[in-house]
Amino acid sequence: MGAHRYLVALGSNVRHPRHGSPRRVLAAALEALDHGKLHLLAASRVIETAPLGPSRRRYANAVALVRSKRDPDELLHKLHKIEHRFGRRRRGGAWGARVLDLDIVLWSGGAYAGAQASGSLVIPHPAFRERRFVLDPAATVAGRWRDPLTGLSIHHLRARLTKPRAAPR
Repeated sequence: MGAHRYLVALGSNVRHPRHGSPRRVLAAALEALDHGKLHLLAASRVIETAPLGPSRRRYANAVALVRSKRDPDELLHKLHKIEHRFGRRRRGGAWGARVLDLDIVLWSGGAYAGAQASGSLVIPHPAFRERRFVLDPAATVAGRWRDPLTGLSIHHLRARLTKPRAAPR
């Protein structure tokens, strides 16, 4: 089995006792994504964004392009272990404050629907097409990568999302 490429979204909006600010949490997480059987190929710069949902804390967001021989379910398990090492505890609450969030957005194998014990992994990430905090950094490291469901590149998806809308008359 050959190596796969993955686009992984990173987010943080809680200080970590050892690493510090959310920006520094992401820097440390990028190091964790370039260890053992994971190889960091590229990383975007960190951007700060307003939170989705009820959280009041701003997020630090970035994306990483990684290479691994792991299949998507195995990689998701590894990403959950990294989150756990950073102090993340999954309690089922969506959009809450978190020290580290790692999501698989795309992979070189196209579309994927797995069977993780804690729910099914779906690639492409179901919401990435509507999230500038994913598309903006992704455009800088994987802009030509195509969404296997729409056929559109990340550059094109981002342009659609940021295109000014005509005011109603």
